[in-house]
Amino acid sequence: MLNGTVEHVVKRSLLYGYVLSQPLVAYVDAYPELQNKLLFESEQLEFGKHGEAIRILQQKLHTLSYFDNNIDGKFGILTEHALKNFQAEHSLTINGKVNEDTLKAIIKDEEQEYIDQLENFSDEIRPGMYNAKVKIVQKSLQYFGYYEGELDGIYGPLTKQALQIAEDEHKMDLIDDTYLTSNAPVEKKKKSENVQQRNEESVEEKQEAAKEVKKVRIEGNDGATIVQEARSQIGTPYTWGGTSPSGFDCSGFIQYVYQQQGVQLPRTVSDIWNFSTPISNRSVGDLVFFETYKPGPSHMGIYIGDGKFIHAGESNGVEISELTNPYWEARYLGAKRVNQ
Repeated sequence: MLNGTVEHVVKRSLLYGYVLSQPLVAYVDAYPELQNKLLFESEQLEFGKHGEAIRILQQKLHTLSYFDNNIDGKFGILTEHALKNFQAEHSLTINGKVNEDTLKAIIKDEEQEYIDQLENFSDEIRPGMYNAKVKIVQKSLQYFGYYEGELDGIYGPLTKQALQIAEDEHKMDLIDDTYLTSNAPVEKKKKSENVQQRNEESVEEKQEAAKEVKKVRIEGNDGATIVQEARSQIGTPYTWGGTSPSGFDCSGFIQYVYQQQGVQLPRTVSDIWNFSTPISNRSVGDLVFFETYKPGPSHMGIYIGDGKFIHAGESNGVEISELTNPYWEARYLGAKRVNQ
C-alpha cells in the first residue's frame, strides 16, 4: 500500500487508478516523488548489486553533487564513496551503506533542492512566458507530482494550476497575484517599480561580479575560430574538475576554448549561464545549455552549426553531438552568447 505522502501526491493525478494497478518500477520516472517509495522497499541497495533502485539512488546523489560519474545502476566503489561523503557531511555513520537514516537525509535534501528552485524562479515568471526558467519551475513541480504536462517551458494553465497546488501544500507565495489583477493599477505600478529596482540591483551585482571578466562578442570569424579550437580537443578524456587538454569537465572545456581567444569566462555552468546573453537564433560559436542531473543549467557545449554542438561528455570526453538527439533535445534549455 502507498504510504500517506506518496498516496497524496498520486491522487492528484488523473492516472491514479492506473498507477495503483502497475508495479512501482513501471511509473517511477513519470512520478519522481514515487522513487522514494521504491528506494525504501528495495532489497538491491547493497554493494555489488545493480538495478533500478540503485540508478535512482545515483541520480539523487548526482542531483545533490555527490555523484559525478555515469549513472549505470551498479553499486560499486564510486557509489559507495559518494554515500560516504554524503554521510560525513550529514553527521551520519560513515560506512557507505544505505540505511533508513541515510535515505531520509538524501530525500530531505533533494526535496529542499526543488523547493529552492520554486522559490528562486517563481517570482521571475508570468503567464504566457516561454523560457528556460519556466521549464525549471515545471521540473520542480513535476517532482512533487503537481505538474503532469510536458516540460516545454511554456507558462500556461497547467503550470499555473500546479503552482497553485504547490502554494497550498507548502504554504509558499509562488504566484504574482498583483500581476494577474488587471483592476489594480496602483499595485501594478508598485510591482513594476519593485521589478525595476530588482533589475537595477541585479545589473549592479552582475557588473560587480564580472569586473575581472572580459566580455566580447563571439560571432562570424571569431565564432569559427572558437569552433576550430574546440574541434582540436576532440577525444580529450573527461576529468571531473579538469580545465586542460589532459582532461576536461563540461565547463572546464568551454572555459579553456574561450581562453585561447583571450576571453575569460566564469568557471561553472550556472555562472556562465548567468554571465551570457539569451539569443533566439544560434550562430557558430554560441553556447548551448542543458538541464541534466539537477534543475537548471548543468551541462553546456559550443554550437558548431548544422544542428550540432561540441562538448565534454562524461562517457566519451570531448565529442560532437546532435541537438536533435532525443536525450539532448529533451533537456535543451536554450542558447546564449558572450557579448560586450
